[in-house]
Amino acid sequence: MTYSHIQKGVFLRRPNRFVAQVEIEGRVETCHVKNTGRCKELLLPGAAVYLEESDNPNRKTRFDLVAVEKGERLINIDAQAPNRVVEEWLRAGGLVAGLTDLRPECRYGNSRFDFYLEAAGRKAFLEVKGVTLEEENVAYFPDAPTERGVKHIKELCGCLQDGYDAYLVFVIQMKGISSFRPNDRTHRAFGDALRRAEREGVQLGRWTAG
Repeated sequence: MTYSHIQKGVFLRRPNRFVAQVEIEGRVETCHVKNTGRCKELLLPGAAVYLEESDNPNRKTRFDLVAVEKGERLINIDAQAPNRVVEEWLRAGGLVAGLTDLRPECRYGNSRFDFYLEAAGRKAFLEVKGVTLEEENVAYFPDAPTERGVKHIKELCGCLQDGYDAYLVFVIQMKGISSFRPNDRTHRAFGDALRRAEREGVQLGRWTAG
């Protein structure tokens, strides 16, 4: 996936999780933030940010905030980007050749997984998680406690028991990462659930930007 009409600005403040105020060429713009997570280690006053200009004249905000610089590293914080790149990869045969069915946002049990797919007699559910937290070249997920994430993992294990394949893909939204780890310090229950799911047969994948 690619962006168009990108402009660089300076982050000023985030009045709420949906909008930020950014300085662009000497003027202050209120922009839509395409990530409702905390991003507290990224969206700091004075940080360089990247904005995509919308071509929709009816929008309340002219720009979407899609990336931020952290030191010399550029981090994509667009929460929609991981699903878009994974869908492109799936349709190109990146996971399995001969894809015959691909459905986004497909319900199973009490969860709605990002994708359901069929190929060569195999049926599978796949969940995508975007990763924006980095410390000393190590990427971590989650950046905040996520009971929803724990529920997704447990439901993926249930898929296996019903004869489906199950995948969990972490899309690391930055370059230069040496490894990925569950963020036990922030949410140990997620890390425990992830390790248990891998033992039970949920297939884990890591996709690094670039």
